[in-house]
Amino acid sequence: MARVVLEHVTKKFGEVLAVNDLNIDVRDREFLVLVGPSGCGKSTALRMIAGLEEATSGDIIIGDRRVNDVPPKDRDIAMVFQSYALYPHMSVYDNMAFGLKLRKVPKAEIDRRVKEAAEILGLENLLNRKPKQLSGGQRQRVALGRAIVRDPQVFLMDEPLSNLDAKLRVQTRAELIKLHQRLQSTVIYVTHDQVEAMTMGHRIAVLRDGILQQLDTPQALYDRPANMFVAGFIGSPSMNFFPGVITSDGDGSLWANFAGQKLRIPAGRAVGLAGQNGREVIFGIRPEDIYARSEGAPQGSDTIGRAQVEVVEPLGGEQYVYFLSNGEEFTARMDARTKATPGEVMELVFDTTKLHVFDKQTERALI
Repeated sequence: MARVVLEHVTKKFGEVLAVNDLNIDVRDREFLVLVGPSGCGKSTALRMIAGLEEATSGDIIIGDRRVNDVPPKDRDIAMVFQSYALYPHMSVYDNMAFGLKLRKVPKAEIDRRVKEAAEILGLENLLNRKPKQLSGGQRQRVALGRAIVRDPQVFLMDEPLSNLDAKLRVQTRAELIKLHQRLQSTVIYVTHDQVEAMTMGHRIAVLRDGILQQLDTPQALYDRPANMFVAGFIGSPSMNFFPGVITSDGDGSLWANFAGQKLRIPAGRAVGLAGQNGREVIFGIRPEDIYARSEGAPQGSDTIGRAQVEVVEPLGGEQYVYFLSNGEEFTARMDARTKATPGEVMELVFDTTKLHVFDKQTERALI
């Protein structure tokens, strides 16, 4: 296995800047996820690592070798695409063995590698079947098997689960995690699905408009987003944002004023906001950090607000409750047994120990 390093990598298509000065160091045996909305440059970055696109500038290093000028077949990588791209006239065995046959690998070695990969992926009883006789999940496992038999330094995966239905996607996601644990391989995985990113990645690189926004562990991205884009992209439902003002009273306490609410900012959070009295900012709070007062959540008169229930979405074990306060809409993620009726005004507890504050102009996190 190997490290993969991108140093100041830029890619232009004519006047369009697809990837802008990208710097990422993927550790040996790491499962790194590139995530972001459509058009953010994540697939382009992956294709440059694979050699399918040429970098306009910057260096791409795999292991201890700069590979910018190395052909894709000599980079010792294996790529799994969104499309299974299986040969319909070939059996599962032959699909998995095909690349090795092209490389003139001895027949006995091909047989060993294919059967070993089939055992890892649970395909032993399907080796004689054709792709049309397989389910979507089985076809995706064959595509993975075709990559595994090559025993590459790095696996590159470009949205490999997007063609699967929701239930199969969850199942195959778990299989991929177990596969990585077994192979201890270096994996770079592209997705637009933040749930996939959070559950699979050791670290996540969040991209927007070709620019790296933040690179960190899933929990760090969730707890300490670098800016409003990351804060809104990571987490479901997404973070609530409110334009507001920081104010101070006579004893030096700081208050968050937004959407008709006035909430005390805890001393631990206020340290990073010293001298910000009167500043217009954007406050952020996640839906799971807003509680009904009746739930017995962390309380204090200086963290309690009121808002009108607009819509309730029951989801079985929980419910999403949509509120309106002073013209601002926001969402709370509540226990399914909490009574919430459209039209009523509820008392809410805002867990201000989890409050985020962003600069109004730059959208960078202040705390």
